[in-house]
Amino acid sequence: MDFDNYYRRLGIEKPAPDAKGLRVLQSAQMNAVTFENIDPLLGIVPDVLISGIFEKVVEHRRGGYCFEVNTLFGAALGDVGFVARRVMARVRNGAAQGANRSHLAWLVSIDGEEWLADTGFGGAGASVPLRTGTLETQSAPSGDYRLREDEDAGELVLERLTPEGWFSLYGFDRASVRDADIEAANFVTARWEKAPFPSNLMLSRHRPDGRVSLLNTALRIENREGVAKRAVGSLDDLHDVMTEEFALPVDRSLTEQIWRRLETLGRVERLAV
Repeated sequence: MDFDNYYRRLGIEKPAPDAKGLRVLQSAQMNAVTFENIDPLLGIVPDVLISGIFEKVVEHRRGGYCFEVNTLFGAALGDVGFVARRVMARVRNGAAQGANRSHLAWLVSIDGEEWLADTGFGGAGASVPLRTGTLETQSAPSGDYRLREDEDAGELVLERLTPEGWFSLYGFDRASVRDADIEAANFVTARWEKAPFPSNLMLSRHRPDGRVSLLNTALRIENREGVAKRAVGSLDDLHDVMTEEFALPVDRSLTEQIWRRLETLGRVERLAV
């Protein structure tokens, strides 16, 4: 893996292996690399080998979902010199319990302190690492977060503060994670009819002033001034949103495939004339 090219893709110099460097690395990747599930939406199981991920995300400047972008992030953690281990998480998205283990994240140890580092959550995850040794609220540019112990599930649960209260994102334990676990979870996540990725377009990109996300044709832009929402009402509109808001180098033919797929699934919300 050409790490110099990776750091150029992120727009940073190689950081130091300390807490500040971890924050720089995570924030830079989340700002530069869009969370996207275009491949599963179109029936393609993403390549989770680092060579394929590097070609897609770094060389071709695409994005990916957690098994891709967090695998790439993990390779960078190793290059910088961090001590890190993978964890598999159960996505909750407000539910009391999670389902199958469908999310990949990292635990990073720095000078005796452990951090949850995650560049691949498609929802409103933290844009900076969070300390796992405290249950107190931690602030990030993307919002306020906390970790809560769920003894029944045997998990630490990541939650984000919303106007309605604390909202669960995902829960994780410390079970050993092997490459075979990633390969199997990636296939299930990309192809299982009960997973959201084969039947919904999901894009998310963090920015220094907030976050932009797209669920099918529902565009949401969050910043310090508030939240703006609108529907993406045409193929041309979708192409502009993907290339401008999400910095994805998609050509017209790929956008057409995505739009037709959304139409087939009944996911297109038409704008009123």
